[in-house]
Amino acid sequence: MADPNCPHCHGEGWRIVERDGMSGAARCECASVGRSDGLLEKSRIPANYELASLDNFVLPQDNPTARSGLGIALRQATGFARDFPAVTPPGLLLLGEPGTGKTHLAIGVMKALIEKGHECIFFDYQNLLDRIRSGYDKLSGTADREAYATALDADVLVLDDLGAHRVTDWVEDTVTAIITYRCNNRKPLITTTNLPDQDVTGKSVEYTGAGGVAVYKKTLAEAIGMRARSRLFEMCKVIRMPSTEDYRVKHAR
Repeated sequence: MADPNCPHCHGEGWRIVERDGMSGAARCECASVGRSDGLLEKSRIPANYELASLDNFVLPQDNPTARSGLGIALRQATGFARDFPAVTPPGLLLLGEPGTGKTHLAIGVMKALIEKGHECIFFDYQNLLDRIRSGYDKLSGTADREAYATALDADVLVLDDLGAHRVTDWVEDTVTAIITYRCNNRKPLITTTNLPDQDVTGKSVEYTGAGGVAVYKKTLAEAIGMRARSRLFEMCKVIRMPSTEDYRVKHAR
């Protein structure tokens, strides 16, 4: 609840912030007191990332190139969280190979936004699609039936591992509907993907087939469709993660 005597918002719970010539509404600190704990409980952050934050994202000491690249990604993510909601575009796309720390950074940003009083909901991409599909079953639980509405209407949707699902017309239509709705209504999306994008990373060879013919990895556009990919780049700032040793393996040692 907002403080009716607050000198900044005068009890409205929101105040206008301006950064770099842009104006936006930000939840006043008086309304955020006590709110962040409840938002964190409802955020669906996986247990593996319960302690993840922007402050404890570890940069490698033994690889100067990876350290520099990850340092840039960390600064971009931190800057987005600091300036939110006065950011354009309003979302983030973290793109890179598995194990480069994309999910850690996404959840770090998510927690920073929760501390500022913004509702953030985490979904694994494949799990979300499975729950939406299950929701069509009359015997499905309430949570599954509400998964699609939550993906559309959450203040901030955090979608991990975008494109990690077998491509079907139903999948493409569902993902396009979610991304388009959020884009049209300026509802922020923070998402990660392991898939290459031809304009950002170029094609990526998966393996060399018979006769030395290169077989390329599926691209982001091939996984979610060109319409969704176009909307995604319209609504998200791209953070490209550098190639490095698997972040999870390295820090489990």
